[in-house]
Amino acid sequence: MAQLADRRINANALIDEMVQKSRAAQSSIGKSNFTTRCAALQTAAAAIREQSVAILDANTQDLARATTNGISGAFIERLTLDDARIESMASGLEAMIKIPDPVGAQLARWQQPNGLDITRISTPLGVIGIIYESRPNVTIDAAGLCIIAGNAAILRGGSDSQLTASLLATIMGDSLEAVDLPRDGVQMVPTTDRQAVGAMLSAVGGIDVVIPRGGRSLVERVQTDARVPVFAHLEGICHIYIHKDADPEKARKITLNAKMRRTGICGAAETLLIDKSVAGDLLEIIVADLTEAGCALRGDVAARSLVPNMTAANEVDWHTEYLDSILSVRVVDDLDMAIAHIGKYGSSHTESIITESHHAADRFFAEVDSAIVMQNASTQFADGGEFGMGAEIGIATGRLHARGPVGASQLTSFKYVVRGDGQTRR
Repeated sequence: MAQLADRRINANALIDEMVQKSRAAQSSIGKSNFTTRCAALQTAAAAIREQSVAILDANTQDLARATTNGISGAFIERLTLDDARIESMASGLEAMIKIPDPVGAQLARWQQPNGLDITRISTPLGVIGIIYESRPNVTIDAAGLCIIAGNAAILRGGSDSQLTASLLATIMGDSLEAVDLPRDGVQMVPTTDRQAVGAMLSAVGGIDVVIPRGGRSLVERVQTDARVPVFAHLEGICHIYIHKDADPEKARKITLNAKMRRTGICGAAETLLIDKSVAGDLLEIIVADLTEAGCALRGDVAARSLVPNMTAANEVDWHTEYLDSILSVRVVDDLDMAIAHIGKYGSSHTESIITESHHAADRFFAEVDSAIVMQNASTQFADGGEFGMGAEIGIATGRLHARGPVGASQLTSFKYVVRGDGQTRR
């Protein structure tokens, strides 16, 4: 017990020290001009390209350790970096530079009858804690978005990506320092001890918001234990619904991409719903496409009556975020049944209807209560970069402050500036 107590005291002391440094750094970053913050990100993008060999070497070591530890294939896929993903990190930072300055933007302005002139202006949130697991690219996306929005970031990566994430965090700190901003604006928690996570979640008044990025167990722990505000999504149980008025070729192409482009991301489709009126013509063809791509199918009774070689789906499948080459399939009677299924089993992340009917699409948009709803598009577009936001830390599925892709603008708050000319209140 004494050893455990010491660990808790050390973790609390460590996070407290990091918070103090972050708050001092954020004061400078929040007051800096947009050009300087952009320069920091451009410097980081160049450094990522220049140090790509070192980044890949660190990632190779992380992958070797993860493989030895028996980590799942889906987890390994998310952990892996290659030349294309390194370039994506660098280009993602450059995309952030192209967005309008999210700090100091005039969000609204009006004048009261008494002459008071009131303006709502965007401001940085402050110190943001990001707790994530395997994806080392989150280090760059999170740090870049925090900086461009005038915030400081305390990052706590997973043990499996420790070497890669630490190197990337160092690059971001160096890049801040290169433009005369405090390098403590980006800090990586230097321990994999889980007590550090608890200390971050308890840092009331120090960390302004925590963003978890990972699997169900991580997000549930953060949502349960946090005493600071949280932006989170629990999981991405995303649906593709093929309506009776779907274009067959669009249905084939979109379903295959939504499931198989990258199976380990939260925007990957996990359930296919298809109207019974078109299932007889389309389902066998779509299943053939998916099977050829290496996807395993789990179907309900109606789906298996049309394509018998599918595994039988059970109740658990409808609730499951596979993050793997597995797709559950259900034949539905109509739009009402599809909407009801999504309402019961969905996670409020992303859903897409494939239809040429504007009426059906409008009903789907109005009645499906998810952060992102689409028509005739792959759920894999559920991404801040694809939305023109530069990048994102994650997809928030809650209803407070941020919902959908959490980009730079979502990492700001606001204040009211009131200009008067001698007014007093009666």
